[in-house]
Amino acid sequence: MIPAHNEQARIGACLRSVHTALAHVPSRIQVEVSVVLDRCRDRSPQLVDTHLRSWPGARALTVSSRPAGTGVGYVRDLGVRDVLHRLHLVPTDAIWLLSTDADTVVPPHWATEQLRYAAAGLHGVAGLAELADPSELSDHTRQRYRTIIASGMRGTTHEHLYAANLGVRADAYLRCGGFPSHDHGEERRLWAAMAAAGCRLRQPSNLRVQTSARTHGRAQGGVADLLQSLQTENASSLTSENVA
Repeated sequence: MIPAHNEQARIGACLRSVHTALAHVPSRIQVEVSVVLDRCRDRSPQLVDTHLRSWPGARALTVSSRPAGTGVGYVRDLGVRDVLHRLHLVPTDAIWLLSTDADTVVPPHWATEQLRYAAAGLHGVAGLAELADPSELSDHTRQRYRTIIASGMRGTTHEHLYAANLGVRADAYLRCGGFPSHDHGEERRLWAAMAAAGCRLRQPSNLRVQTSARTHGRAQGGVADLLQSLQTENASSLTSENVA
């Protein structure tokens, strides 16, 4: 499931990487893909149409407006429900839901690694997201981001959560209410609900995707907001030093 809001610059690379990753999934496994176009005003719909035209099992949904107060969790959940509708003949405990973002590139082994964890009986897997193009960030911002990531590392596991690198078993997703529709931080709230429900969860540090290092993102509370806050923090610090 991939939400996209005005992502014409990055959606192509994302879809190519997801297509490659899913091509490594054994042919006996049914694969369905949902790209949710969220109020797009750029060329994202046309680009997605071009990529999906020859991609069996992949289709796009169009969201022209959202209910008041809803966030990207609403969009993500629409994509999940679309996939589950197409897989309605498959038991939900045999469906593994994959989530990424339109500004993210996944590695070729992404889907098969997720399925390996699913086969081990887990209900949820949350990997890491590395910055793909941090060169335009200040040295301060890059260092602060690395420090934040390092603070959440626990050897072969970690404590971070990214909807851009998430896998959830469908029965657990439904039992725990899915992605919350309102506000932001939908992946963290879903993960917390799953943990409270006693689901078996894993956050491996070796399962990584690459996401944009932009500071003006599409979803509130995401990586872009964090990077923007770090950039602002640096600017404020420099201003204070100049005044002093």
